[in-house]
Parts: sequence; structure tokens; C-alpha cells
Amino acid sequence: MKEYPTQALRNIALVSHGGAGKTSLGEAMLYHTGALTRMGTVLEGNAVSDFEQEEVRRKQSLSTSVLPIEFRDHKINLLDTPGFLDFVGEPISALWVVEGAALLVDSVAGVEVGTELMWKYCDEFKLPRFVIISKMDRDNADFGKVLATLSSLSSGVTFVPVQVPWGEKQQFRGVIDLVRMTARPADGSKEEAIPAEFSAAAEAGRTVLVEAAAEGDDALLEKYLEGEPLTGDEVSRGFRHAVLSGRFVPVFATAGTPGYGVVPLLEAMVDLIPAPSEVQPRMAAGPGGEVKLEGGDAGPLAAYAWKTTADPFVGRLTYLRLFSGTISSDSRVWNHARREEERLGTLHLMRGKEQLPIQNLHSGDIGVVAKLSTTQTGDTLGDKIRPLSLASPTYPNALYSVAVLPKTQADAAKISSVLSRLAEEDRTLSWHQEPSTNETILQGMGDQHIDAAIRKAESKFQVGLSTEVPRVPYRETITKVGNSMYRHKKQTGGAGQFAEVHMRVEPLPDSDFEFVNEVFGGAISSSYLPAIEKGVRGVLKAGVLSGNPVEKVRVAVTDGKEHPVDSKAVAFEIAGREAFKLAVRDAHPVMLEPVVTVRITVPEANMGDVLGDLNTRRARVQGMESERGRSVVTAQVPLAEVQRYATELRSITGGRGIFDMHFSHYETVPPHVAEGIIARAKGDGEKG
Repeated sequence: MKEYPTQALRNIALVSHGGAGKTSLGEAMLYHTGALTRMGTVLEGNAVSDFEQEEVRRKQSLSTSVLPIEFRDHKINLLDTPGFLDFVGEPISALWVVEGAALLVDSVAGVEVGTELMWKYCDEFKLPRFVIISKMDRDNADFGKVLATLSSLSSGVTFVPVQVPWGEKQQFRGVIDLVRMTARPADGSKEEAIPAEFSAAAEAGRTVLVEAAAEGDDALLEKYLEGEPLTGDEVSRGFRHAVLSGRFVPVFATAGTPGYGVVPLLEAMVDLIPAPSEVQPRMAAGPGGEVKLEGGDAGPLAAYAWKTTADPFVGRLTYLRLFSGTISSDSRVWNHARREEERLGTLHLMRGKEQLPIQNLHSGDIGVVAKLSTTQTGDTLGDKIRPLSLASPTYPNALYSVAVLPKTQADAAKISSVLSRLAEEDRTLSWHQEPSTNETILQGMGDQHIDAAIRKAESKFQVGLSTEVPRVPYRETITKVGNSMYRHKKQTGGAGQFAEVHMRVEPLPDSDFEFVNEVFGGAISSSYLPAIEKGVRGVLKAGVLSGNPVEKVRVAVTDGKEHPVDSKAVAFEIAGREAFKLAVRDAHPVMLEPVVTVRITVPEANMGDVLGDLNTRRARVQGMESERGRSVVTAQVPLAEVQRYATELRSITGGRGIFDMHFSHYETVPPHVAEGIIARAKGDGEKG
């Protein structure tokens, strides 16, 4: 594949709710531009985009693929993203590095929850966009009905059909192009006169398009208002300005598998989506403040690592988007985040899994390089003498967690490095060691997301992992002052052990732990105080009631006794431990549980079911509102009640509900709930 200058590049992300036909559309574009001699399909497992083993098995996209398409002396970098909401991090990363988005909407299902979510991210990143009503050859396809529902996405834009379907369902033959006012059959290569039965609809659609084009250009608007007709070139120019303003969104009709509407759509991508050099310059952080990257090959080098994958044959692959400057194969660059030099091998363009070698990558383009030693997703590469740092997008909080266990001893040795690699490839995956439960926790967006990660660990990194529901990280604390005395006395024939400790505990609201010595008169030597504190700290970790850590407690040693021969540090450690347990039990101990704030968005028809379900989860509803025809409820819920809510909400709403979740605070567990937790802890302890 040849090199393309910045002005001949178009970077476009295909986004949608799951199953809207993105991969099939990308496949059809490759086929109709001659990159493929035979079209693959998702069902057959031979589509260019879905090449990962797990994607073939599931018959759905799990990660973003890059499809470079050569068309009319331009290169369109098409980023085919997953639509299933568990993998939302992939479209976020893709939208961050493109200048335009193509939002597919199923011609039967219409606007779905994933459609709305992708629209929101397009708004957040201020991207010009298309709406593509896909699968127009399906039974029950209804272009007009779906077009009417698009207004639910935004009240601030006008959706303007650039094409209308030439027939529908089984009679779908192609599209009627409202710019050229011609009928375009399957391959789009030839144009025909508009059939008489579609002429009225075409004229009506053309009027709307011309009005939008006129509004995009002041000179054209004046001409239009004076009653003069606009030429085809004027309509194209004016409509392009209208699209770039964000006030108008063009709407297209396609059927990806048979290829209807594909070529006119490619033409529109070249004509309406801006080149990288035509958009607001990306800002980068420099030593003297923000730097405006105007783009172009002559600018300072700024390459953003937006995706990392592990290839079983060549190792780590780093996907780069150049926002400024040019890089060449076999050159050296500076990683500003890691403060280390990286040597680049051969640069490649990716077409699915196929690597196409290239000598130079120009500003605005997307390429890949293998085997970088330190670079991670989100890093900026450039010139050492020009420090720059490009921002990364914000990813949603994790919604689903599992405790991860290695299947073998060999797997245990590699678990940390593999989880780190998985989290590097997917920014919505994260992991940590939970000290209070001594578990390795892997967090993601849902059960399918975690399942795909576990399978990837086995297939790509040869590490077997099993999962289970994580223990809730409860805490224990006290609610009043408690006192105790414990005497440890042990005689074994030789030197014995003796220690007596008097202790007081009291609540400590502003700190987790404080240990003080209030012994007067030398009843206990000061040299034994560290041993007493060690015994107390051991109980702090292990807990008194349920095996969970104790926090927010002040411990005072008030008195005690020692023996001139039998007293030892170990005796005072034991006495301190047992005295602390007794004092805690005397101080009305309670359990604390983590509480999260959830914001749930569902269709109005599901609101009653969702509220009823929340009531069974000890939730406290904080507020309810309406947002673009959907109901939104905010509530605070104990984490123990929503550990599997990503799956359960999907079941309640038929996949049409979404939510986000973040930690709020700890609060006291109700006594009847605490009794069950303590009983289970005792049972587990007895089994152990």
C-alpha cells in the first residue's frame, strides 16, 4: 500500500450497538475497492476484522480492527469497533484518534442503548458523524420509521437523508442519491434514472438536503433565498460545511453483505469527513504549557500509542496515531512518558491481522510497530528535545469484578505479569490485590468482558485462570469505649511465660489506628510495648467478628504486670492480642460494608421493574429524572448487593439498560445482615 499525505487521509470509527453490521459493512468496503477477491462473513468466521480466536468462536467483535481502504486517491482508515457494551473501552479508544464517526443503526431494531452511548461519546469528542441505517435488505426493514426515531439521540441537530432506499426488504436494490439525483444499484459504479415511483420521495428529500446545504454557506444561503437553483457541486460544498458545523448529520442506507449503498457511502466519507489537517488542532502538554499541534509532516513529532495487542508470532504490537510529524521505519524516537528511547523496526499498516510494511508514516495516519520495549497504551512518542504529552480519554469505572485464581503452580508465577498485559491491552480492565480478603481481583465491564479476558490469558499467554465471586471487603469497628484485662501464663517445666495487659479501646473517627501507652509507675517495661502493639496489629488485620480488618480504633495500654523471670516479648504479644479482642467485644463492635453510587439508565417501560429490584437490594434511591426519553435513577447500594448487577440489569431490561458505578463510602451493616456474615465466617473458619 502506498503512502498518503495528510490531506488524502480520512480516519473514521464505525460504532454502534452490537449486531448492527459494522464488520459486514467494512468487509463489503474492502471487497468493492478491490482489496479482497472474496467477501468473508462473521458467521463463517472469515471476516477480515474478526480474526482473533475468541472473536471467531463468539461470532462478534471483541476489539478494534483497522481497515485501510484505498478509494479515489484517498486512504480511509476505517476502525471497526465492538458493539457489545462490555467492550466499550474499544470504541472509546478508537473515537479518540479519528476525525469522524459512522454510527450504524439497525433498520429493524432502530435506536438502541448502545446507539445512544456511542452518540454521547461522539458528542464528548466533538466528532462530525454519519448515521447509517444498515441491513436494509432484512425483513421488516423500515428506513422511514428509523429515521423518525433518530431525533431521540439529540434535539440539537437535524438528520438529513443523503440517500433514500431504492426499495426495501427483499426488494432493496440500492439507493437513490439525493446529491446526484440518480439511482445507484448494488455496486454503485453506474447510475440510473430515478424510477418514477420514487421520484416524489426523491424530490422531497432533495429539498431538505439543499436547504441544509444552503445553511452551511452564507453565499449559498443568499443564492437559495433569492430563488436561484444550486448546482450539484454547490450542494456538496455547502452540505460539507453544514456537516462539519455539527448542526446537520447525514443519513445513509446500506445493506453491507450484498454491498448495496457501499460505494456512495465511500464517496461521502471522502467528501464530507474532514482530513486530519482540517480539524481543530490537538493540544499537547509541553514544559512551558499547552502546545497546539497544527499537524502536518513538518510539525514536532507527536505519536500517540492508542492500542496495544499481543501477537503470538511477532510479540507486542503498538498501534500509533500520528498527530504531528513523520516517522520512518528503522528510526529512533523518545517515549516522553517513560523517559526512554525506543528503536522502531519496520512500520506497518494493519488490515485486520495482515501487516502491510511501509517506510514512512505521515501526520494524521495510523500505523503499527512491533516489539517496543517500554511503550504502553496512552504514551506519547516524539523527539527528545521537544517534550510533549498527548492526553488520553477517560474510561468508565469497572462494573464487574471476579477473584482470579491460578490453575497450577506454574500459572501462579505468571499471574501478575499476565493480568498487567491484559490491562494494558484493554483500558477498561484493571486488577489489584485486595489485602483485606487476600484475593487477586480482576475488574471489567461485565461477565462477557471478564470471560473474554480469561480466555485470552489462556490462548495468548498460556496461563490458566479460574474465577469466583470475590469476597466483599467488609470492615469492623467499634461504637463505644471498651475495657479489658488479659493475663497470659504458661508453665512448661523450664522458664515460663507471663504477661498481664490492661487495655482500653475507643472510637477514632478521623484515623484508622492509634496506639498509646498510658501505663504509669513502670508496671510494664516500655520494652514490651512494641510486642503488645504487634499483637494488636495482628488482630487489626485478622478481625474479631468476621475475619475482616478492624479500623478507626484508638488503643491505650493502661496497666499490667510482668514477672522478673517469665515475662518475655512473645508473652506480651499474646496478651496484647487477646486483650484487644476482649476490649473490642466490650465496645459494641459493628461491621462496615462498602456502599456504591449507581446511575441507571433504562427505557421508561422498565423503570418500575428496576425500582422494584433495587428495593430488594437495600438501595436508597437518591433521585429520578428523564433524559432523552429514557428514565435515569441514582441510588446508593451496598456493594454486596450489586456485584453481579451488570448481568442482572441486562436480564431485567432485555439488554436495554446501562449503568455506571463508583465507590461512595463505608457504612454500618444492619444487625440481621451482619449476623449472617459472621455466621458464614465462623463456618468457613471451622472448615479451614
